[in-house]
Amino acid sequence: MTGSIEDAIPLLEQAIRLSSRDPLIRIFYTNIGIAHLLQSHTDEAILWFEKARGMASGWPYSFLAAIYGLRGETDKAAAELAEARRQFPDGRYSSIARRKAQGMYSIPGYWGAPKVAALFEATYFAGLRKAGMPEE
Repeated sequence: MTGSIEDAIPLLEQAIRLSSRDPLIRIFYTNIGIAHLLQSHTDEAILWFEKARGMASGWPYSFLAAIYGLRGETDKAAAELAEARRQFPDGRYSSIARRKAQGMYSIPGYWGAPKVAALFEATYFAGLRKAGMPEE
C-alpha cells in the first residue's frame, strides 16, 4: 500500500512458506492477487484470488469481478460481483462510491499511497465499472 508493489510478492510468498498453516493465509493469497492486479498481471492475479476464494468472503469475488470486467468477460464478472454482493448485503459492493468509501483493510476511504490509489483506480475500479457496478 506504500508503493513498493514489486517487493510485496516475494515477501508474501516467504510469509506463506514460513506460516503455511496460518489460519489467515487467505489474506496472504488475496494480497498477492492484489499486487498482481495492480501490475496488470491478470492471469497471475486470478490464480491467487482463486486460492483465496474458498477461504475468504467478499474480497476475492470483487477482485475477480474487476479482473473479468477488465478482460471483457462480462458474464464471469457479473457472477463474481453478484457473489460479493450476496456475501456482503450491507451495500459495500452496490456502487463505486460505496466501495471507495469502504476503503481497504477496514480503513475508510484508504486505498494506499497516491501511486497505489491511482493503480486501484486504473485496475480495480475500472474493472468493477465494466462488471456493471454503477458510480452511485
